[in-house]
Amino acid sequence: MLSDAITGFELLQPATVEDAIDLLDRYGREAWVLAGGYDSLDWFKDRVKQPPVVIDLEGVRELRGIRSVGGGIEIGAMTTLTALERSDTLRSRFSLLAEAAANVASPQIRHAASIGGNVAQDTRCWYYRYGVACYRAGGNTCYAAAPEAMNREHAVFGASRCVAVSPSDTAPALVALDAEMVIRNTRGERTIAAADFFMPPSIDIQRMTILEPGDLLTTIRLPETWASADFYFEKVADRQSWDFALASIAAAFRMDGPTIAEARIVGGAVQCVPRRFAGVERMLRGESRTAAIAEQAGTLATRGAEPLGRNEYKVVLVENLVKRAVLG
Repeated sequence: MLSDAITGFELLQPATVEDAIDLLDRYGREAWVLAGGYDSLDWFKDRVKQPPVVIDLEGVRELRGIRSVGGGIEIGAMTTLTALERSDTLRSRFSLLAEAAANVASPQIRHAASIGGNVAQDTRCWYYRYGVACYRAGGNTCYAAAPEAMNREHAVFGASRCVAVSPSDTAPALVALDAEMVIRNTRGERTIAAADFFMPPSIDIQRMTILEPGDLLTTIRLPETWASADFYFEKVADRQSWDFALASIAAAFRMDGPTIAEARIVGGAVQCVPRRFAGVERMLRGESRTAAIAEQAGTLATRGAEPLGRNEYKVVLVENLVKRAVLG
């Protein structure tokens, strides 16, 4: 008889980053990193993931905090989303990330969930999360890509066998801000651009990020490049609270008087990775934020879209979100 209990595991609770890294190196693929725990507990309760070892980072205080460094900011990976939402430093200089954090789930979840956990969480594809042997789970098909499948929440861009999307609300904001992700393991430290942190299925279909066994995301850095720029964030979901995005937009504009000197426009929940609309960014340089330019930007953003049987509405969402971001 199938038990409703979570499968047993060994719980390890390091107190320092060095201890956490040593444990990750020792247990390798057997280890599951626990941050806020909300996504992890869903996996455990559904018995889809049954790790023999769980490494709980709650006690690693050096992974928390928001610090001004030079002209930029450093954020510990275990910093809660509520702390980001309420940070005066972020609100005054990088409000795009504060706004994105404020749109995650519910106040109760944001109080415990971490920025590191939010960007590293696995996809929400129903087929994959309920144990179907799809491509991402090591099988040989994508059940969500079938015409009759439940694919309303899935990708309209960049699918490569898998059509799942990144569920992170903060990821598009980090990409738009040219954030850097600091990763440590027993061999040392490396820094990766946020845009390169998320793994396309065409490269590795079984990972959502570049994190490998033994890796620990310790810090997220926001360079001063986009400090105090003109920001825009919007998330469309079925419900205002608790829900994952159907589509979102994170945008940053540096203005030269009435014209756009530089822009970053990134879509969420429309591709397996945050989708940067680089063509739109190039088109906007030197332009004013008028209705006509916004219309052109929205049309350009949807080029190459390949909707599935039940998510063509996302193409319209993307077009209108980009328009609204340009108009501000």
